[in-house]
Amino acid sequence: MTEMDTRIPVTIVTGYLGSGKTTFLNHLLKHTEEKTALIVNEFGDIGIDDQLIEQTKEEIIEINSGCICCNVRKDLIDTLSMLAISRDEKMIEFDRVIIETTGLADPAPVVQTFLMDKEVVEDYFIDVVCTLVDAKHISRHLDQQGEAINQIAFADVVLVNKVDLVTKDQLTDLRKRLERINPTASQHLCENSRISPGEVLGIYSFDLQEKLRGHPDFLNSHHHSHDDEISSLALREVKPLNLKKLNLWLSFLVQIQGEKLYRYKGVLNIEGKERRFVFQGVHMLFAGEEAGSWGDDERVSELVFIGKNLDKKSLTEQFQQCVTE
Repeated sequence: MTEMDTRIPVTIVTGYLGSGKTTFLNHLLKHTEEKTALIVNEFGDIGIDDQLIEQTKEEIIEINSGCICCNVRKDLIDTLSMLAISRDEKMIEFDRVIIETTGLADPAPVVQTFLMDKEVVEDYFIDVVCTLVDAKHISRHLDQQGEAINQIAFADVVLVNKVDLVTKDQLTDLRKRLERINPTASQHLCENSRISPGEVLGIYSFDLQEKLRGHPDFLNSHHHSHDDEISSLALREVKPLNLKKLNLWLSFLVQIQGEKLYRYKGVLNIEGKERRFVFQGVHMLFAGEEAGSWGDDERVSELVFIGKNLDKKSLTEQFQQCVTE
């Protein structure tokens, strides 16, 4: 995302069943000045979320032919294409798109749609992936190692909802667990899904270059997960990296372990380069580019992997082989 980017920003809202997504959207749409196209996905043949969302100036398109992450990605692409054409032809007017996924959805295919489909990429960019968490009940879902963990792993922002229903100690333990799963996501506490729109809209958290401008150290985390199948690994190196070795390693890694790598991102110090190199990936899709200059900042490479059953020892050793001798 650049200052001249005229594409449409997209907010992806996910969260397990009962986390408060519909209440959150009602609050968000009431308190933002932006005109919004809202895409609601439901699991099953009969959808009711569009009836629950209070009518405002938003355009609601409902996809109810199944879970958005499994058998209707083509429907999502068609819907996005229709919206873009209608906007260009002045048939409808909106400033952004919000996609609410079903509580049973894996966010990965939704995110991939905005990275791999050429027409979608031309018209849209992801602003933020926002995951709602029910503070009272989320622990049991995390213990089951299901979609709830995947949703947290893909988040740029985690909204810890219903904090009034848990004790201070329970909340502290939960936040630590969430951070172990995804150390790069920001956390916000809320009751009844109420939060300022400025915390989740127009923050460009999915864009690594934009995030670096406001939070240059956001990847500098040394938290490691030990109790969940989904875990994170942070790698740090002060010596420059060899770009050829790095490309070979990452290409091999995503081919062999791509399905286990939910999200990965990095800010790299490449040998012979005066600018930062930033990259991020989702499963088997990854891309990188040069970003801003290092200036007076320490030239240090930082990578974060979030995935399933990460072989942390092997990843660390392989990364070290990319260091310039």
